[in-house]
Amino acid sequence: MVDVRVTNAYDSLFSNKATLSVQAAPAPTPTPAPLVKLPPVKHVFVVVLENHSYSEIIGSGAMPYLQSLADRYALLTNFFGNRHPSVSNYFMLTTGQVITKDDNYGATVYEDNIVRHLIANGKTWREYSEGLPYTGYYGNDTRQYRRHHNPLSYFSDVRDSPAQQQNLVPFTTLAADMASGQLPNYGLIVPTNDHNAHNGTLLAADQWLKANIAPLINDPQFRKDGLLFIVFDEGRKTDKGHGGGHIVGIAVGPWVKPAYRSGSLFQHQNILKTVCDLLGIGTFASPSLATGTAASVAQCLIDGAAALSPAPSSSPSADLESQPQ
Repeated sequence: MVDVRVTNAYDSLFSNKATLSVQAAPAPTPTPAPLVKLPPVKHVFVVVLENHSYSEIIGSGAMPYLQSLADRYALLTNFFGNRHPSVSNYFMLTTGQVITKDDNYGATVYEDNIVRHLIANGKTWREYSEGLPYTGYYGNDTRQYRRHHNPLSYFSDVRDSPAQQQNLVPFTTLAADMASGQLPNYGLIVPTNDHNAHNGTLLAADQWLKANIAPLINDPQFRKDGLLFIVFDEGRKTDKGHGGGHIVGIAVGPWVKPAYRSGSLFQHQNILKTVCDLLGIGTFASPSLATGTAASVAQCLIDGAAALSPAPSSSPSADLESQPQ
């Protein structure tokens, strides 16, 4: 026998104004979402371009080669820089922190960083810098080299170690590493301002990518277990969305979902989180990573338990996630 006093439908379900002499059945336990197994990526590269917003590139025809990669692989359609100017974004990509807003900053960085984690976990790394005067250089700007575009050169783990300094190498070293089958587990690729769209045109940057990055994408070692992110550091100065403006981010590689579009909100710390997860190098002490609020962009990758697709599909799949991570 059930005795119920009901004032309205809402009260009957959600308030204590309804008195029942029987207990309601417990709510069913939700089925947990299946865990996604990370694919066996062993070599991750990041190429950083400069100072252009998403709308200047995607769908504009300004960078046909980059557009072809976006169409074939995974495009982050809701990707934003962290702030202006450039240096803050380079540090966010490699420390999970802004560190400084001064492009002229030259002090040694002692904060937790990706090099520290790579070393601790026995992983190899390189910073391939176009315009670098010589291997191991971490000094001031000289000719085409720009120090604030080369964040790994600031870290105490590098500056205080002659052995680690040897991983600051001219960009031409990448071709030698491919030829010898000795790609590092992590590589940061830094073009000069003539080739990163800072001073040069978008077309010049696109042609540089086609001439210099296409060989990496086609390298047998990369085609087995590589992943490449091509990102812009920040949007144009007037674009202040989420701090650094709406920018292009593209994931390329054999384990990337073909013709994929992600609408999730991502920033540079999400790229760093993804690198950490894929290479198994641990959690950072930085607030943006240690709190667990920075999500991986692994949604762009094929589940490691699934078979590789032989070719990209003709139409992009939809990602309806749009919540900030």
